[in-house]
Amino acid sequence: IFQWIDENDAVRVVVLSGAGKHFSAGIDLMLLASVANELGKDVGRNARMLRRKILQMQASFNAVDQCRKPVLAAIQGYCIGGAIDLIAACDMRYAAEDAQFSIKEIDMGMAADVGTLQRLPRIIGDGMLRELAYTGRMVAADEARAIGLVNRVYSDNQALLDGVMAIAHEIASKSPIAIAGTKQMIGYMRDHRVDDGLEYVATWNAAMLQSSDLRLAMTAHMTKQKPEFLD
Repeated sequence: IFQWIDENDAVRVVVLSGAGKHFSAGIDLMLLASVANELGKDVGRNARMLRRKILQMQASFNAVDQCRKPVLAAIQGYCIGGAIDLIAACDMRYAAEDAQFSIKEIDMGMAADVGTLQRLPRIIGDGMLRELAYTGRMVAADEARAIGLVNRVYSDNQALLDGVMAIAHEIASKSPIAIAGTKQMIGYMRDHRVDDGLEYVATWNAAMLQSSDLRLAMTAHMTKQKPEFLD
């Protein structure tokens, strides 16, 4: 799905939300049971099979992180286990007051393995991640806002969806070239020094500043009109 989104220029922003009372209660336990049933007697072959399946699941979450379009998560109710991996791969996270978060893998006797431990330190800090990952305790919406896990908390699910869609519409009104470049630069800086990032953005903008979007935006600003950018 996210490969299609990434390649479809008509899509400018993505909003992920849960269809029911909860955003997601995490991975399907029946899926884990089916994987366990595939285990044989040979440790080496078991390890090879498990590693392959873990990498396949990681690729699904990496697709969210690597999508050129901004991805916003609108979270209500439970957001547990694998759902934390998912929202950690999103650009921004927003919650309803009833949202509750938990890195639940520790209570299942395993380490989270599809992105939570790798992405959350940059979002909530190393110490807070360790506390939540070691204890598996529930985090309410207000605390999630306080530690930086979510940007805003809304009174209920409808207010959440309305608020997040308003933000999405605002992002979608911007130049898609500028949005893609901004996301690329922010992502690049996770693993590089400031001088590397400055060199990269100089090279990037040497091409992207030739886009018609720049002239359109400048003209709209001078004439006090709202620009309409091509896909």
